[in-house]
Amino acid sequence: MMKPMPRIADDAPAIRAADLSLDRGGVRVIDGMTFTLQRGGALAIMGPTGAGKSSLAAILSGVRHDGLTVAGGDAWVTGISVRRGGRRLRVRGVLTGYLAQGAGSSLPSRLTVEDVISEPIMARDRSVNPRGLAIRVAGLLDELELPLGAAAKYPYELSSGMRQRVALARALILEPLVFIGDDPYANLDIGVRRAARDALLRRREHAGMALLVVTNDSETVRELQADVVVLRAGHIVGCGRGGGELVWTPDGRNALAL
Repeated sequence: MMKPMPRIADDAPAIRAADLSLDRGGVRVIDGMTFTLQRGGALAIMGPTGAGKSSLAAILSGVRHDGLTVAGGDAWVTGISVRRGGRRLRVRGVLTGYLAQGAGSSLPSRLTVEDVISEPIMARDRSVNPRGLAIRVAGLLDELELPLGAAAKYPYELSSGMRQRVALARALILEPLVFIGDDPYANLDIGVRRAARDALLRRREHAGMALLVVTNDSETVRELQADVVVLRAGHIVGCGRGGGELVWTPDGRNALAL
């Protein structure tokens, strides 16, 4: 039996950032960003290359990137500060599903697809029932329209679109409270993109999973009914609700509550 999911405060938003600033190698990549994403909400982070979108996603996910540090302010994901390490960081990792940019192309080559998807559970609980875990993996493969035979294959044996869906399945295996996806539909054609979208929306509707996606695709924003923050040089320069008309904020320090 898998260990129960850690509990968090019932009133904690999915993500809250308060004057958050990030540095990488002494360069400011996010400067004074404030927003709140409630549980069950969806937020799209948009902007040009170098705006700080992927850095923001990485720090919120809890994945340590070389040279990326919190330089000011704070952010809380499921009530846990991004400044916290140790056990609290591990708890945040359980509650957050992260699909990094290019995740499909960087899957562990020595693991089978089943092992890749199962790894977040196995790393947390070695006593999990193998049959139950295999059924869970098979369910995700079916949901994302991957053949069940893919479980025994290695990532290099799959197409780029199939690898992206394997990475998505891995991000969803723990049934997270927050999903953070950096270009989540990369390399997916229209048909399987629909399956990926439905997997996210299903969890949002039935389990209140919040979605934060990095994308410049207006169709993704529309499909997810996401609110929007536009970044430029680490500042918020525009925001919108539900994919509607953007409100531009030239001072770059507008706060957004969703």
